Amino acid sequence: MRASAIAHPNVALIKYWGKRETAANLPAVGSLSITLGGLKTETTVEFDSSLSQDILILNGQETPSEQGRLVACLDALRALADESVHARVESRNDFPTGAGLASSASGYAALVKAGAAALGLDSNDAQLLDIARIGSGSAPRSMFGGIVLLQNDDNGTTCEQLLDPADWPLEVIVAVTTEAGKPVTSRDGMEQSRLTSPYYQQWIATHANDLDRGLEFVRNRNFSELAELAEHNCLKMHSVMLTTKPALMYWSPTTVACMHAVVELRSRGVPVFYTIDAGPQLKAICLPEAAQIVSAALENTPGVLRLISGGLGAGAVVVNGPQRVSADA
Repeated sequence: MRASAIAHPNVALIKYWGKRETAANLPAVGSLSITLGGLKTETTVEFDSSLSQDILILNGQETPSEQGRLVACLDALRALADESVHARVESRNDFPTGAGLASSASGYAALVKAGAAALGLDSNDAQLLDIARIGSGSAPRSMFGGIVLLQNDDNGTTCEQLLDPADWPLEVIVAVTTEAGKPVTSRDGMEQSRLTSPYYQQWIATHANDLDRGLEFVRNRNFSELAELAEHNCLKMHSVMLTTKPALMYWSPTTVACMHAVVELRSRGVPVFYTIDAGPQLKAICLPEAAQIVSAALENTPGVLRLISGGLGAGAVVVNGPQRVSADA
């Protein structure tokens, strides 16, 4: 039983940082995100009765550090399908992994989509969103394309697409400042912030207003207001990170230089803003007519290794499968 799926990472414009419940991987606050069409993860899941355990091959290498999350997601899928066979999962990203580009979000979205298809489950079942969240708190957002809202409710979380990519065409230029993975994972960093940052509770207390305003600006296609809000929300989150003990300093000098470049462009009337997750890569979001100007400015920023550009992406989709694999295949 085998199937493959593609998913795109996402970046939150109104972010979450911290968990309200770590065991269920429930975010402390809601989030508003865009799906990045210029980056993708492709994952193949094959259930094989000859395996004695689940295996993950990520970018060509076995990855035992992900075993806990991998097994938890696959167990949830197997429970839905009343199946017990172990799986071999092969996943590849076409962008830096574990480096602040939401590779876990696209990875677990693609894993759940492909795994469900391989087991003969409905790949659009709403329960898959909760299973994807086991692997990554932002993975449910990568199940959808365009602009996506993730919210808490009494039973967990809900996730929905607000706008299709064609409803509000935006361009995203990612300035890659390093190909290396980050020293502290987002999951570990969030818990450190919750326990030690003096700004954490204020981050939570002021978040609902940011999310409400972000939704309003998206619905009205108000780019300039969304730009100011998204940058401020990003800086609030990084203020929590920087005041964590020990400090979570995910930015590099090049990250800061890119931030200055984007702010300078906007001061000249170019419709662009930046956002940065837990990593050193900067994402510049702009209207399509500004993409060439923004790309040139970032490309000429010392320390930028390369740019990855694209519009808003589609949701996770099965691209090959399901297939029954013979015993001697």
